[in-house]
Amino acid sequence: MRAQDVLRAYGVEPNKGLGQNFLTDPNLLTAIVERCGVEVGDRVLEIGPGLGTLTAVLADHAKRVVSVEIDRALKEALGAMTAGRNNVEILFGDFTKMDLDTLWREHLGGEPFKVVANLPYYVTSTIVMGLLESGLPIRTLGFMVQQEVAERMMAAPGTKAYGALSVGVQYRCEASIVMRVPRGAFLPPPKVDSAVIRLDVASSPRVAVEDEKLFFKVVKAIFAVRRKTLLNALSLGFGLPKDKLSYCIESCGFSTNVRGEQLSLSEMARLTNILRNSLA
Repeated sequence: MRAQDVLRAYGVEPNKGLGQNFLTDPNLLTAIVERCGVEVGDRVLEIGPGLGTLTAVLADHAKRVVSVEIDRALKEALGAMTAGRNNVEILFGDFTKMDLDTLWREHLGGEPFKVVANLPYYVTSTIVMGLLESGLPIRTLGFMVQQEVAERMMAAPGTKAYGALSVGVQYRCEASIVMRVPRGAFLPPPKVDSAVIRLDVASSPRVAVEDEKLFFKVVKAIFAVRRKTLLNALSLGFGLPKDKLSYCIESCGFSTNVRGEQLSLSEMARLTNILRNSLA
C-alpha cells in the first residue's frame, strides 16, 4: 500500500511539529534498505517508522525489526502496514527519553544490531550522538537526513560544517553518503534535499582516548561556544582555572589562542588524554 493510500485510509495527516515527511516510492525504500547493509539474520532498530512503509521492507530483509514511533496517531496505520509480519515489534514513545540499554536487552535480545532511521532535523544530533555514546554493539547505522546534516557528519576540521556531530561520527565510524533523495520522494515534499548516510561502526574507536566520557565532554565544550578560543571554551565548559588549562593546551603543542573547531579528531583525543592526567 502506498503512503498516499495509507493516509487516506486511516485519516491521518503528516505532523509538522514532529517533522514528518513520509517516503512514497517502493523502489526507493528497497534501495535504502539494501544500501544500509540490512541482511537476512540482522536485528534492526528502526527509529521513526512513520506509516510503516520502510518498516515493511526492513521486515522482509531482516530477522527482527524493532520500531520506535513517537506519534500514537499512526498506531492503526503502522499495524496495517506490518500485518502478517511476525518479526516486527512496534514500540510507542519518545526515543530520546528511552533507556537504550533496556531497549537493547529486552527487545533486541542483547545481540549486535543495526540501526535505520528517517530522522527529522530537530532530533538528528541528539539521536545520533546518543547512539554513538551508548556503548551498545551497533554494527551499522543508516540515516535518512537533510543533505546538509549528512555533509556535517563528514565535515573536515576548520570548515563551517565541522562540529560535535562530525567528531562523534568520525570517532567511531566510517561514513559514506550512499544515496541522495529528491524532495519529490516524500509526502509532503520537504523544503530541502535529503541523503542517506551509512555509518559503519569500527571494531574500536579510530583514535585512542583514555576516558571516553571526558572525550565527549571536551568535544561538546569546544563546539558549545564556536569562535571562542580553545582556552575560553574549555574554561567555560569545565569551570577550571585558565592557568591550569593553558598548561594542558600548550603541552599538546597548541597555542592558547587556537579555536577548538580547528582541531582534528586525533588532536582532540590528545588534548583529552592530557586533560585527564592533569585532572587526576
